[in-house]
Amino acid sequence: MDTSEKELRRVIATATPRLEAIADDQAASPRGPGKWSRKEIIGHLIDSATINHQRFVRAQFTDELIGPTYDQDAWVRVQRYREAPWRELVSLWTFMNLQLARVMEAVPSHVRTMPRARHNLEQVAFRAIPPSEPATLEYFMQDYVVHLEHHLGQIFESLEAP
Repeated sequence: MDTSEKELRRVIATATPRLEAIADDQAASPRGPGKWSRKEIIGHLIDSATINHQRFVRAQFTDELIGPTYDQDAWVRVQRYREAPWRELVSLWTFMNLQLARVMEAVPSHVRTMPRARHNLEQVAFRAIPPSEPATLEYFMQDYVVHLEHHLGQIFESLEAP
């Protein structure tokens, strides 16, 4: 399997042109009742990149993986992503994730794979790990990419329907 940062770079390279091809009005429309619009999903992914950037950097200075939690819906709402220009959001998402890939690439192997007995991945990871099991930064970085692909799938799914 590729490293997390190589997989992230692959996802960015594949998704960016597809995202740029979506019209602004199409990106602003909610995908259904009570669901985020594509703009709000990409906004959530921008938030996720900024939060995880901090988590991945800080994890290099400690032997635990305890990161901040946040109210995703509130963050999306107060930042008013639905009103932002789609192309700006796509550019911000792309550049934030390229920076995150650089951060991931710079993490030494022994730091990536070091088991962390203290973590809160049951709260902050997309694929939770119980607090009774150790976790690694490598798992958390892979989890970030899985989370990203999940939400990109939501953006693209109804565009590809017949």
